[in-house]
Amino acid sequence: MSVDSSVSKEVKPESVLLCPLGTTAAPEQKLLCIFGTGDLGRSLGQRLLQCGYRVVYGSRRPNSCGPLPRGTKAMNHEAAAMSAALVFVCVHRENYDFLEALAPQLNGKVLVDVSNNLKKNLYPESNAEYLQRLIPGAHVVKAFNTLSAWSLQNGPSDANRQVYLCGNSVQAKQAVEEMATKLGFAALDRGSLSAAGELEDFPLQLFPEWRLPLRVAVGLTAFFFFYLLMRDVVYTYVEQGKDISFRIMVSLANKVFPIVSLIMLALCYLPGVIAAFLQLYRGTKYRRFPNWLDRWMLCRKQLGLIALGFAFLHVLYTLIIPIRYYVRFRITANTISQIRENRTSVFDTTKAWRADSYYSMGILGFGLYVLLGISSLPSVSNALSWREFSFIQSKLGYLTVFFCTFHTYLYGWDRFLHSYSYKWFTPPGYLLSLVVPSVLIVLKLLLLLPCVDRSLTRIRQGWERTDPEDSSVKALLT
Repeated sequence: MSVDSSVSKEVKPESVLLCPLGTTAAPEQKLLCIFGTGDLGRSLGQRLLQCGYRVVYGSRRPNSCGPLPRGTKAMNHEAAAMSAALVFVCVHRENYDFLEALAPQLNGKVLVDVSNNLKKNLYPESNAEYLQRLIPGAHVVKAFNTLSAWSLQNGPSDANRQVYLCGNSVQAKQAVEEMATKLGFAALDRGSLSAAGELEDFPLQLFPEWRLPLRVAVGLTAFFFFYLLMRDVVYTYVEQGKDISFRIMVSLANKVFPIVSLIMLALCYLPGVIAAFLQLYRGTKYRRFPNWLDRWMLCRKQLGLIALGFAFLHVLYTLIIPIRYYVRFRITANTISQIRENRTSVFDTTKAWRADSYYSMGILGFGLYVLLGISSLPSVSNALSWREFSFIQSKLGYLTVFFCTFHTYLYGWDRFLHSYSYKWFTPPGYLLSLVVPSVLIVLKLLLLLPCVDRSLTRIRQGWERTDPEDSSVKALLT
């Protein structure tokens, strides 16, 4: 009672509390410095302001450096460097000369180098190492160089959430990591400052993970284009004297696209099957796969997305078939011919079943194709559990391969039994496209056998097959 009465006497009725009882006042906002008022510097300053930091800019022309985020101020480099303990260097390496004169003011401070180069191996040392050599008393950290001004201004997304950093000072890296986390990014420490060259090469890479899949796609497309050109167009002109070169633009392309799509879809799942048989052969999961298989497995996502792109082209080209002049001419000519000859075509139930099944398998396969592509997007895959993602990409993925392969089998039907399909003794293109997916399906069915699946499951759970020679040696030693 006495305690309550004393508190009530101390707090006047007309007084206003600026913060709730039992809480402390908000801590003072930390001041950060940015050298450079370009697009990246302004976007970084805006993002820092939104996350509760105070920002000051260091500029050669503080009175005429252009529009800056509201709530910031510009100073000369010396004054700005003395005002903050952490400084972002958002200038190009060619303009680092002024920093050497600021060495006394920057001594003991954290310098975050965000610069990049226009080409690889442009200088003998990385920009961050050069900055450290200019100001040996500072703690240089390479970070934020893989982010664009747009991503800084709009905040992190699933595709650019990571911030790579490296430096020689553990405390300096921790300070940068805490700040990156507060900005909404995930910081990944790549080690000492000697790794800065690798970080500076990241933005210069042009689709590094897509090179092999794109080469495969271009190679397959070129091969089947010229192969079908020879069989369909050149053969018809040489043997029958007919010029059907107009079919190159749509008909020939609409044969190449599904062939390449089916093969690349099978190539997306084939390395997983090969890896499973390799584990069965070795009797362990703890041995590395060959380099070629590792590289193949790392680009499976890109193979699948390119295959989906070819499937989209196949669908679009198929949709325009009814409006083509050649098709409308053939339908009209056939109708007029039947009228003149006073005859009608007999309805063939087998062909109807085959056509409907053919289209149905194609629609189901393409629908699952699209589902696989959507689930591979980072924004979607991050919302899925591992079991859900594995079910879509693995179970439904193999079902997609089956539907698309069955679709192709229905397209060919019994044509492979007739000699006219082998022009110049070459097999039709669809028959070649069935080789890889058919092998994949057979191998996958073998892995699904209970005895094989049981052994593979045990191996992937950590069981190892004991080598008879090793066991005999252990028995002698014991």
